[in-house]
Amino acid sequence: MMKDSKLSAGLIMSALGVVYGDIGTSPLYALKESFHHTHGLAVVEENIFGVLSLIFWSLVLIISLKYHLLILKADNNGEGGILALTALVTKIFKNTSRRLKVLTLLGLFGTALLYGDGIITPAISVLSAVEGLELINPGLHSYIVPITVLILIALFSIQSHGTEKVGKVFGPITLIWFLVMGALGLYNVVDNPHVFMSVNPMYAINFFANNGWTGFVVLGSVFLVVTGGEALYSDLGHFGRHPIDAAWFSCVLPCLMMNYFGQGALLLKNPAAIKNPFYLMAPDWALIPLVCLATIATVIASQALITGVYSITMQAIQLQYLPRMKIDHTSLKEIGQIYVGNMNWALMVSCIAVVIGFGSSTSLAAAYGIAVTMTMLITTILFYFVARHSWNWSNFLALPLCGFFGFVEFCFFGANALKIVNGGWFPLVVGVLVFMVMTTWNKGRKILFVRMMEKVTPISDVLGRLMSQRIHRNPGTAVYMAGQPKFAPSTLTLNLHHYSSLHEIVLIVTVKTDEGPYVEASQRAVVKNMTQGFYKVELTYGFMEVPDVPLALSAIKLRNEKSLDMSDVTYFLGQEHILTKDNGQGMSVWRERLFIYMSRNSQSASRFFNLPPEQVITVGLMIEL
Repeated sequence: MMKDSKLSAGLIMSALGVVYGDIGTSPLYALKESFHHTHGLAVVEENIFGVLSLIFWSLVLIISLKYHLLILKADNNGEGGILALTALVTKIFKNTSRRLKVLTLLGLFGTALLYGDGIITPAISVLSAVEGLELINPGLHSYIVPITVLILIALFSIQSHGTEKVGKVFGPITLIWFLVMGALGLYNVVDNPHVFMSVNPMYAINFFANNGWTGFVVLGSVFLVVTGGEALYSDLGHFGRHPIDAAWFSCVLPCLMMNYFGQGALLLKNPAAIKNPFYLMAPDWALIPLVCLATIATVIASQALITGVYSITMQAIQLQYLPRMKIDHTSLKEIGQIYVGNMNWALMVSCIAVVIGFGSSTSLAAAYGIAVTMTMLITTILFYFVARHSWNWSNFLALPLCGFFGFVEFCFFGANALKIVNGGWFPLVVGVLVFMVMTTWNKGRKILFVRMMEKVTPISDVLGRLMSQRIHRNPGTAVYMAGQPKFAPSTLTLNLHHYSSLHEIVLIVTVKTDEGPYVEASQRAVVKNMTQGFYKVELTYGFMEVPDVPLALSAIKLRNEKSLDMSDVTYFLGQEHILTKDNGQGMSVWRERLFIYMSRNSQSASRFFNLPPEQVITVGLMIEL
């Protein structure tokens, strides 16, 4: 977790390289797609000014005002993203609240949609840059897709090195990219400085008045300039709010707007340049270096979504919405910087499939946007409840402000919804599939918990048996992982039943996930002595932390204030063998089978809790859903 007080040039540079790649490469295709031939929009001054006005106010209202000045402040102990925002909402309402259930499902669906965005963003970003090769030599067209695939493989292959190292490499390159974009814009604006008049919102209003339905359709392409907003919020935990804000207002926003104005100035001078206004802004001698720089920049652009997907995956695992996966912390200093290998390779395969399937950035642009607009809408809804009930805003402030953002984003959603048949269905299908996986896993875990509770024995009964019967006590310490601290886990009762013996010291360890992302080390463990050598140990972790049970246990004190000899500890884990039960209860059969498949392929509890393999004993448990 990054502390906002740590504001340095290096941190701003790293944030620039990781957070702003997505939104920073939108100039490659956003204005071009706004004048796509299917819209039938003439490349004349009034339309150029209208589109530029829409772009300017979209960046100011959605990114600057909504995300930077408001949403980034809605952090959960430094962590951001729609799932962290959903966790904030759960603190407001009671668990039995119907409103909470609806808002939680909304948050989950918004999270699921981000996975679809995480697939499309790297694909369209890299593909749009490599397409610049056609301007150098039209004969290179057949090489565009293979080159894009190779670049994507290279990008995902370096992710294991960590956000910090990637950011240090990408940051300076991204800075050069933004400065070059700003310089290109300025180079063209000199010829038509009156293009700055488009900041007047009346040009946007007149654009809709003059073009009617066509103007509304164009909104779907204009939205491409703000698609990095949700990724920006998801990456909050990697760098903190202040470095992200500083990078935006000091560099990213000025350079982006200068480039868009430069493209507009070029189109005023040469309407035929609409075939690729970004590259045609450059003089002929600079075209090849610009294509190379743009390709590198689009590789970097993918980083914001990739790291954002890592963050929401870890949150979902800890909140029991996804199966356990191996999570690597890539920084010794900052806990928020992680790498999720399974998700990394799944994203890579999906991105490559999308590039091959769609074949061009124009085709992908039709699929891009609808998932992000829906996620932005859901974020606005959740933010309203946080502002209203957690920040204690009055309805006179919260409702008009969130209502305004909601209206703007609903218009963007409506325009993007028109693209569903042309490719917009793809991120929706991905979102629905991920949503089904998340809800199935969460519901399955709840049902599994109920079934397991039917077989457990209160610890008080076990202690009573120890007092009334002779039970052999073996030297050493046994750790039994338990879902509920009041009940003896099945592994303990089975051990007692079959062998009539227990270790001299028995720890019933329960691991809980807090509503916040991090828990202080001093508050990690609560130990209760239950006599007869039994201890209850409750370990609490935040939803952005990977539990390390041995490390936590090594810090606790038992009787006589002595620490445990960790080399003398045996860990007992239950291995559930889940069977379906065709009785119409619980979940439908296909969801039960999906849950069983995920359970069998999830990371083992031993590895998830970082238990030493040579000290673990696994006991099989047969459970029917």
